Amino acid sequence: MLLRHTPKGIIEREALVINPAKTCQPIGAMYAALGIKNCLPHSHGSQGCCAYHRSMLTRHFKEPVMAATSAFTEGSSVFGGQANLIEAIGNIFTVYDPDVIAVHTTCLSETIGDDVNQISAKAHESGKVPAGKHVIFTNTPSYVGSHVTGFSNMLKKTVELVSEATAEKKNKTVNIIPGFVEPSDMQEIKRLTSLMGIKTIMFPDTSGVLNGPMTGKFKMYPNGGTSIEDIKKMGDSQLTVALGTFASGAAAKSLDTKCKVPCEILELPIGIQATDRFIDTLRIKTGMNVPEEITNERGQLLDVMSDMHQYTYGRRVALAGDPDQLVSLTEFLVSLDMIPVYVITGTPGKKFPAKIEAITKGLNEKIYAKNPSDLFLLHQLIKNEKVDLMIGNTHLKYIARDEDIPYIRYGFPIIDRVGHQYFPSVGYKGGLRLLEKILEAIMNRIDRDAPEESFELVM
Repeated sequence: MLLRHTPKGIIEREALVINPAKTCQPIGAMYAALGIKNCLPHSHGSQGCCAYHRSMLTRHFKEPVMAATSAFTEGSSVFGGQANLIEAIGNIFTVYDPDVIAVHTTCLSETIGDDVNQISAKAHESGKVPAGKHVIFTNTPSYVGSHVTGFSNMLKKTVELVSEATAEKKNKTVNIIPGFVEPSDMQEIKRLTSLMGIKTIMFPDTSGVLNGPMTGKFKMYPNGGTSIEDIKKMGDSQLTVALGTFASGAAAKSLDTKCKVPCEILELPIGIQATDRFIDTLRIKTGMNVPEEITNERGQLLDVMSDMHQYTYGRRVALAGDPDQLVSLTEFLVSLDMIPVYVITGTPGKKFPAKIEAITKGLNEKIYAKNPSDLFLLHQLIKNEKVDLMIGNTHLKYIARDEDIPYIRYGFPIIDRVGHQYFPSVGYKGGLRLLEKILEAIMNRIDRDAPEESFELVM
């Protein structure tokens, strides 16, 4: 049934990916663009590509995702898409009136060699871009990297095109680049910095865009997002804190190079140790105190960790997802005395296995961390040696069912459940929610499998 045909025998594969542990670059670029206020993402390629990218984001966030396309035909595929894109830019500003059009490429436009930099310049020369409006662009070929790569590319290019250093002395603002996380996570990060009294510019910011309320009225451009004016001002900030090496590091380094804004590249603040580093970095760099409210939240997480330690100790876990999330998740699991035995991501990057190895080096068990890899290999590893828990996106549900393993949905995409866009997993409160989900999965399994004489009311 389902994936039970997966063989136990593992054969080394180089050119074949089965059941990918990623999606394609343009999805990440589109998500990043949605975090810019009054921005319309534009897919430079065929209608089918744009429909897929919008569909995946819509199914994950349960919100309508607006985007435009160059609508390549056979002629565009042969002669290039310059005419399509220039006409599209003019039509979009005339009909939909965004402040920003964020263009990302696709496999097709990359393969035929369209130069979006040159096309954007041509659109400006042709008068297609009204005064005060902006066109940003980046290259996101789907056949390399992943959605995390596309997200990173869009952020990096936006910073390069928009940010400016206008003041002789940097102000006290801190830039936050939150990584490829949920709108709820971005909202939680802003709450923590607000509690510390720190003025921030968060870019991108999808809170209020992809987790907004039902008002009964359609808004093409929701109230959330980082304004283009704030992105410009990022060049005058005193510091950039980038959360996640793979998704946020490149943009922070580019801002440092262009505008001389020093950067701190941290792991995503998932779990107690990574959140400690995030809060402590802000405290040291800004001179602001950590309020009692944040200290209490940390204590609550510690309390549950110690109270329920007997249920997490020694549990073997398989993880699949985005590299930045996996690094912090692995550290959190190790702090719970759990054993993340298999850690798989489809996003390339040489630093990933070394990061996982450094976190797990004190464990008395062999840890398998690989990238880029796929869920077929993860299933094979689990068939050879079972785990107690799986954590990953919706695509893992088939493995979980076939192998009868408790499973927590986490990451992107989650298309068969709701809540991730409203409830954070970052910060101490997010860590508490994540721990509650871990404990629920483990304790539900204990209840399910307990014989009648051991089926206790109080666990």
